[in-house]
Amino acid sequence: MPRSIWSGAISFGLVTIPVDVVPATEDHSVRFHQYHLQDMGRVRVRKYCEVEDREVPQQEIGKGYALTRDQVVPVLDEELRELPLPTARAIEIVAFVPAGSIDPLRIGEGYYLQASGTVAAKPYALLRKALARTSKVAVAKFAWHGRERLGLLRVRDEALVLHSMRWPDEIRDPAELAPPDIRLSDGEITEAQHLIDRMTREDLEGPDFADHYTEALEQVIEAKREGHAPPEAPEPEGEPGKVLDLMAALQASVAQAKASRGEAPEAEVHELPKKTTAGAEAKKAPAKKTATKKSTAKKTAKKTTATKETAKKTAAKQPTRRKRTA
Repeated sequence: MPRSIWSGAISFGLVTIPVDVVPATEDHSVRFHQYHLQDMGRVRVRKYCEVEDREVPQQEIGKGYALTRDQVVPVLDEELRELPLPTARAIEIVAFVPAGSIDPLRIGEGYYLQASGTVAAKPYALLRKALARTSKVAVAKFAWHGRERLGLLRVRDEALVLHSMRWPDEIRDPAELAPPDIRLSDGEITEAQHLIDRMTREDLEGPDFADHYTEALEQVIEAKREGHAPPEAPEPEGEPGKVLDLMAALQASVAQAKASRGEAPEAEVHELPKKTTAGAEAKKAPAKKTATKKSTAKKTAKKTTATKETAKKTAAKQPTRRKRTA
């Protein structure tokens, strides 16, 4: 556990909890220094005094506030620590609010609050369990590094966490950044909801949440150390700047999300051939009736012809009768 960076007390009502503030996060970024590329000599920023024209060591450097161009008021670190504020040595809780009511844009760096000694253990546990049971967070005020700040206290596992918060006037109004009104179909919104459902996670663990930039940077440094060419960047999957059909892109994204979760793709749905309309059937009906009439007429004509031929044959076979004379 890193060392404490501030010591004070949490104060709410008449309850006081002595605490030590410990950094809750670590920075694993790869750090670079500036070098003169011709001879790889280190380039440093030196602190010079403008009046004496000489380099000044750190122990001779302090803070000052410029009232005018020629008048500066020095302010000592001891004076900042002894400011006449109730929040100078305390994290004073001023309200409790639902956790979801805090805009994440206002939340800054996080710090663990460690109970300072056995006396602080019981009220520390009391505040932690009360916050957990009510599902609320505490909004507090405290003074660090020459300014008073807002803070947010919440529970993480068995510890209390303090987040610095920005004041309301430090958040810029996004109204001018919002795009104009765009028409979206219900189908597009529904498909976007399906994509959100498919990409919903219960945790933020796994390779998707690893720092691949730092990993790639370490590979470049290792390759150059061994005298090899650095690895090449992969080719982009799609053409940049190409405008795609929004609905098609959403449907493809949903299918990709399903595949990444190992879900079987849904069966393709094909449209059935369109049914003939009543008007078309009405137009085709007279043609069928006409064809039926023609067929019936042909059959009748054939039958009449056959009857005549049969009558002729019968007349030919009968003997001729002689007339009697008187």
